[in-house]
Amino acid sequence: MAVMTAVTDEGTGRGGSPAPHGNRDADVPGCRTGTRTGTGPAAEGAVRAADTGRDIDDEGRADGGADRPAEPGREWNDGLIARRAAARTADPEPETVGDDDARLPQVEAYVPSGSPLRPRLDALRELVGLSRARLDGATLAEAGRVLDEAAARQRLSSRHTVVAIAGATGSGKSTLFNTLAGAQISDTGLRRPTTSAPIACSWTDGAAGLLDRLAVPGRLRRRPQQSGTETDEALQGLVLVDLPDHDSAATGHRDQVDRVLALVDAVIWVVDPEKYADAALHERYLRPLAGHAEVTFVVLNQIDRLPGDTADQVLDDLRRLLDEDGMALGEHGEPGATVMSLSALTGEGVGELREMLGRFVQERTAAARRLSADVDVAAARLRPVYVAEGRAGLGEQAREEFADRLAEAVGAAATGQAAEREWRRNAGRACGTPWLRLWRWYESTRRPGSQERPAQPAPPEERLTSRQRVEQAVRAVADEAADGLPGPWAQAVREAAVNGAEGLPEALDELVERAGAVEERGRANGTGGADGAGEEGRGAAAGEPGAAGTSGAAHGGRANGRPPRPKWWPAAVLAQVSMTLLQVFGGLWLVGQIVGVLEPGFVVPALVMLAGVVGGPLVEWSCVAAARGPARRYGQEAERQLREAAAACGRARVLDPVAAELARYREVRERYVTVTEISTTGT
Repeated sequence: MAVMTAVTDEGTGRGGSPAPHGNRDADVPGCRTGTRTGTGPAAEGAVRAADTGRDIDDEGRADGGADRPAEPGREWNDGLIARRAAARTADPEPETVGDDDARLPQVEAYVPSGSPLRPRLDALRELVGLSRARLDGATLAEAGRVLDEAAARQRLSSRHTVVAIAGATGSGKSTLFNTLAGAQISDTGLRRPTTSAPIACSWTDGAAGLLDRLAVPGRLRRRPQQSGTETDEALQGLVLVDLPDHDSAATGHRDQVDRVLALVDAVIWVVDPEKYADAALHERYLRPLAGHAEVTFVVLNQIDRLPGDTADQVLDDLRRLLDEDGMALGEHGEPGATVMSLSALTGEGVGELREMLGRFVQERTAAARRLSADVDVAAARLRPVYVAEGRAGLGEQAREEFADRLAEAVGAAATGQAAEREWRRNAGRACGTPWLRLWRWYESTRRPGSQERPAQPAPPEERLTSRQRVEQAVRAVADEAADGLPGPWAQAVREAAVNGAEGLPEALDELVERAGAVEERGRANGTGGADGAGEEGRGAAAGEPGAAGTSGAAHGGRANGRPPRPKWWPAAVLAQVSMTLLQVFGGLWLVGQIVGVLEPGFVVPALVMLAGVVGGPLVEWSCVAAARGPARRYGQEAERQLREAAAACGRARVLDPVAAELARYREVRERYVTVTEISTTGT
């Protein structure tokens, strides 16, 4: 560290000795705003010229642009100047970093095939792809950025670990950068801001692609002063980047810090005893990056300014603040952030930091840890749009309630009752006495327009009520399916239900009309009588909303609309014919006796006629009683068929799209579980 003995620490008023405890910028007006006080444009131009000249000298070129060999102990820079110099030089020159980069393969060792990070990235990629149609671009922006950065990092060198040094104005980060590099690379001093652009120092060749990704220009790429010690060997593969002040008054400096911090593999945060508790540091950086604890170093610098055990007290308070920020601390063998104290000016604690960095770099896992932490952060931001509060899905009860509402809307119960009445009327017509059937025919002729009158359509107000019931059923099942789902997916489920229900009332009406057409064909084939038509029309008109025009809806299972007849109907008809013949025979017998054609004897013909008169109604009553059970079953079957038809229509138009949307949500939920469950950062 002899090279650094004359280096002035950032924020100190004199070289080699710390400023008095207190405001270290008090002697330099405007230091906290980053402005240069007391200098005009000419002075600033001189400073820029001096900086440019120093950069050119560091590249190994003279002011006049002539090439010259690198200084002893210094390597050619791996930037644009070195490559151009090598191309123009006729004599063979030492290998430049840029030439070596062209030959080195860019392998993908950070994410091998067996790494738990790869399935997480694959799952996140599938998650984003499946969600693009349901979520807006702003919600998926962070996840897309993580995937892009992960792909970009995996294509670059796996032998290097990019570590940024970040800190506030006057924290001494540039001094620490120079101390670790063993050379005066980054400017230090009282001028604020001292560091205006990221400066990189690479311990080995092959890092040009990584530095291009960080947009570090070639003139700001350096090589360290290595002494060949074991510690230097451990740092092979380290790429150290000195960042501008994160609290600089220059907006462009802060933007550069934010940009580079999102791309590096690890960060060393340098804090000083005065501003280690700065709200800007904790609220803007440490707290949001708490999930990146495994790739974070927090260094308390300038402990040489603290007397006695004050440094330990400040370090303990710093640990407390980090714990409040939610950042895990790597203590007692637990994974987490490394917190330590040192003095970049005196070198106290710097050796320990170099050893820690050496072990950290040799592990070759920093990039994978960083990417895994980025995935964790992206997954945490996506949690509200993927994690449901309860169990998502449609249960059997919800499906049954939806079917019940549709059945009520189409009047399935009224249809069953109408079918039962129709079955009884058919039984009465088949087994009733001829005189009663003649009377019913006479009554029907006295009501104009009642004979063969088809069922009337439902009034407009009843059709409107049926449509409202369908809409209510759709809203109810959509709310049930969306209950507990995250907002975007609940909205998608409701939209699927509403879109599917647009033609549902018309489809149900068409279903009823087709069933009614079957009934009318049955009537045309002679199964409906005048009395039956009149009673059925009255029953339909007096039924529930939606019942009109549906009395024959469930009869599609019978041939030509005719209700099935039990096996005992022929016997009942034969008995009724016998009773009628007895009446006719007894009556003719009595008439023959009255006119004198037959011998007198009124008892026997009277008994025969009485048997027919009494037996006819008795047979009809017996048939009606026997028909109650079959009629009830026939009505229930008609109601069931119409209910199933309406449920099938609702299932195809509403339940299936809703189920498909729920299945899509479960699929993305499984991908999200894969993203969050297999975490290499312990979060």
